[in-house]
Amino acid sequence: MSKQIEETLKNHRKSEYRRLVIILSFLVIAFISLVFDIVTGPSMLPIKEVFLALFHPIFPQEEIDKISLMIVNDLRLPMALMALIVGAALGVGGAEIQTLLNNPMASPYTLGLAAASGFGASLVIAFGSFGLPLIIAVPLGAFVMSMVCASILFGFAGLKQFNSSLLVLVGIALLFLFQSLLSLVQYVSSPEISQQILFWLFGSLQKANWVNVVVVFMVTFVCILLLFRDIWALTALRLGESRAMSIGVNLSRLRFKVLVFVSIMTATAISFVGVIGFIGLVAPHIARILVGEDQRFFLPSAMLVGAAFLSIASVLSKVIIPGALFPVGIITSFVGVPFFFWIILSKRKLVC
Repeated sequence: MSKQIEETLKNHRKSEYRRLVIILSFLVIAFISLVFDIVTGPSMLPIKEVFLALFHPIFPQEEIDKISLMIVNDLRLPMALMALIVGAALGVGGAEIQTLLNNPMASPYTLGLAAASGFGASLVIAFGSFGLPLIIAVPLGAFVMSMVCASILFGFAGLKQFNSSLLVLVGIALLFLFQSLLSLVQYVSSPEISQQILFWLFGSLQKANWVNVVVVFMVTFVCILLLFRDIWALTALRLGESRAMSIGVNLSRLRFKVLVFVSIMTATAISFVGVIGFIGLVAPHIARILVGEDQRFFLPSAMLVGAAFLSIASVLSKVIIPGALFPVGIITSFVGVPFFFWIILSKRKLVC
């Protein structure tokens, strides 16, 4: 009997070691992608000059062109870091929403948060920023409307006898509502304004700067730390709502807390970069396939997969047509749509 227990423990340790190796592998992939993201761009700088610019504070005696220094440190590095942070936020957000609602189609995008942020941004672009600079007013409008959408979700999540399936339906209804309102704003706007709204909806990292990178990082960091406090409750939830309740998990409280943290985190990320879909859908599925449902490994895996995914998409957006920048949201959609169909086909029994 003792040998059997030892063998079981040995296999468990091997499984945990394998999961840690997978997490470290995605960390390495994200770092490599970060380097490529900094190196690539419309201004084709030599790799040596890029690295000299990055490490200029450490080796100030090295001579480097001031324009190259500005391009790398003020333009490319904030964009590259923003890709990692936003990807991580959307990956974690999708992972926890899917865990909470026990639905493979759930994500911040499908719950209407992205559509609400698009509507908020379009209102500011179309009808004015109330004296604020657009660079501040557009993210602020997007964030406010995302939180309005989240507040509606909070209200339903707090109701007694309100299960996860019904919350998904509420999210889908909100998605269509805000998309309709967004279409209405575009319809009544001039062609020039409609073009600006459309470009924001594509999702872009081009307006990243050190200020909004720090803001998104701090909000994402705090929210992920708070989500880590509930990893055991979220892992128990995967056993089923009735079992989770039987071991003392307060489902209403857990559902409300997770929705609050995910909503704040994803709304902040989306408000600065625009609508970037499918990260919150694809990243959790890849993480789940590789490391399983244990939140100790699932949460960091989804975070790193999301970060690497968006960072790679950022690199692709700059190399598809040399010298041009594609909106990164288009790249993620090209990858995400086939993956979405795969989920539908593999989960068709659940969908039906």
